[in-house]
Amino acid sequence: MLANLNIIRWQDILDILVVAFIIYQLFTVIRGTRSVQMALGLLVVGMVYFVSLALDLAALQWLLKTFLGSLFLIIVIVFQQDIRRALTRVGKSPFQRSTDIASRELDEIIRAMFYLSKRRIGALIVIERDTGLREFLESGFRLNANLSKELLISIFMPVSPLHDGGVIIYKGKIQTAGCILPLSKNPNINKRFGTRHRAAIGLSEETDAVVLVVSEETQEISLVEHGMIISMEDEKALTDTLRDVFLPKDTGTTPGWRQWVNRS
Repeated sequence: MLANLNIIRWQDILDILVVAFIIYQLFTVIRGTRSVQMALGLLVVGMVYFVSLALDLAALQWLLKTFLGSLFLIIVIVFQQDIRRALTRVGKSPFQRSTDIASRELDEIIRAMFYLSKRRIGALIVIERDTGLREFLESGFRLNANLSKELLISIFMPVSPLHDGGVIIYKGKIQTAGCILPLSKNPNINKRFGTRHRAAIGLSEETDAVVLVVSEETQEISLVEHGMIISMEDEKALTDTLRDVFLPKDTGTTPGWRQWVNRS
């Protein structure tokens, strides 16, 4: 036993830790999505294959070998959305800022949300972060306008031709309005959520954007991030949550080295 322990190299320990970290990250990516059920399905297929080997079931072995022979292609097809999201996370630059939105601009968004909520006017607002949203920007109408409560309200008024789509905000500006967002295919979403909520969840599953939704039926304001939807009870809850995401207290001042990187 001790002899076996002596032949373990530090590289082996590092190898195990790296693999464990990768597996953990994969679980965090698919957690709460329909991919969990798909992964369990593949696990069951693998277990059936080993049972067929133990019982010498030739026909079943041939069938499963044929299926598992294309396992890599199957994984890519089935988990393409999760793979895309994982690669996006890996591709993030450690020097990239997660937001370019200021406190005043957050206040404008919050005030607009509660104004719309009180009047039962639906809204869908996307705040872009590190993951680019170019493909969704192209589906809407380019505005590139300064962010203000009044403009957000006018966009989502029922008489506006842009009120049905989503608004994308980036670097403190309303980039586009009337954007078409991808609907989530997660079967576990509560049935009370409509198209706006499903679009918000769908976008947050593919990107790191923060999405705000106003329900015209219930007047409820929700914040959606990473496929998770959270109901905001009042203005303070929404303010605190957005400030925690975009204006963390421990980064109130940008370090000198990061300022240099941002300028470059």
